[in-house]
Amino acid sequence: MSNRDKAETLLRLHTDPELLTVVNVWDVITATVVADLPATKALATASHSIAASYGYADGENIPVDTMIEAVGRIAAAVSVPVSADLEGGYGDAGETVRKAIGVGVVGANLEDQMKPLDQAVAAVRAAVAAGEAEGVPFVLNARTDAFVKAGDRPRADVVADAVERGKAFLEAGAACVFVPGLLDEPTVVQLVEGIGERRVSVINVPGSLPQDRLAQLGVARVSFGPWTQRLALTAFADFALSASRGGNLPEGIRPLN
Repeated sequence: MSNRDKAETLLRLHTDPELLTVVNVWDVITATVVADLPATKALATASHSIAASYGYADGENIPVDTMIEAVGRIAAAVSVPVSADLEGGYGDAGETVRKAIGVGVVGANLEDQMKPLDQAVAAVRAAVAAGEAEGVPFVLNARTDAFVKAGDRPRADVVADAVERGKAFLEAGAACVFVPGLLDEPTVVQLVEGIGERRVSVINVPGSLPQDRLAQLGVARVSFGPWTQRLALTAFADFALSASRGGNLPEGIRPLN
């Protein structure tokens, strides 16, 4: 498929009645392993995981060109649409999206980092405009950090912030609004009612609502962020500990692609 075809497919997956589940990957081998599964319709990268694999802390510490190269290698290795985590846009959301499209990426997360709303909306507009200029209906999953940076603020105020920002991002051209955090059912209901059915994206973390319930509540997309890498590293560390005590490799290990 062309980039445009992949972008149109990714957009449709966000608006279809079924919940879109995207497993976050961080390099070519994790991408191909997941992409080869029959149920996989799209992939998402995890910026935290990519940065960690290169030895950088999360938070736009990895050079933008290194991040673009990493997500480009992933996009080139698979046939399904790839949405990249581009953090806050690395100082120039439009240019970063343009570079991402150039390496085959057709969607992205873009963090607001709770910057002033006008600045956050401007970044969304720049990202959407970059897609239009490249002839790709880029699928922007605009992220608000209202819950991530909530601190001890009243939950009602945090929800109100998330809804206000989410609606503004949709008006600026985003396809979906990503609200990461450990969200209970009443909060998810408020977000969907305030932002729109099939317009809210959430993260699955330990203790999150089941995916089938999220689908019933009208959520569009669920992803896993850096937790997929943490899961893999937990298994790796557990084996290393077992090996140091004389343990053998377990049965049923899959071969690399």
